[in-house]
Amino acid sequence: MSKIRLAFVAVLLFGLSAAALRAAPPPGGAAEASLDVLLDAIRANRKALIAVNLKLTDDEAAKFWPVYDRYQQEINALGDRLLGVIKDYSASFSDLSNDKALKLMEEYLTIEAERVKVRRTYIDEFAKILPGRTVARFYQIENKIDAVIRYDLAGTIPVVDEAKGVSAK
Repeated sequence: MSKIRLAFVAVLLFGLSAAALRAAPPPGGAAEASLDVLLDAIRANRKALIAVNLKLTDDEAAKFWPVYDRYQQEINALGDRLLGVIKDYSASFSDLSNDKALKLMEEYLTIEAERVKVRRTYIDEFAKILPGRTVARFYQIENKIDAVIRYDLAGTIPVVDEAKGVSAK
């Protein structure tokens, strides 16, 4: 039953969020506000999806959720930075210079390294609260949610046209 619940919630959550992202007009003004509302909805649903699939005792839940909220706050900050990189790339895509491309890749890789660092830091905190198998399950659920989001996002980001090289700016 748990797999069915996870699949249903994931399909519903990400199907609706993907449609909203694709239908959204370019960032700016009201569209920017809509994107913020959408991100808040994804983040709230993420917590619900984890709650449904971890099956924590009352004692575990009382200890887990405050740590999870701190963890998610740090992860969300990195997600916001990544969104900034994506917006910067999208804004300069048509005339992307070699220097700008490398700068954006460096920022992306820095964000990814920081994401791994946060996840490594919190694994010890989660392990003080939950059994190892539950911690592993939590990280598996997080990975699956991230994979779906990244897959969908990848479909909306154009690939750099290397033949259309632009001099450094």
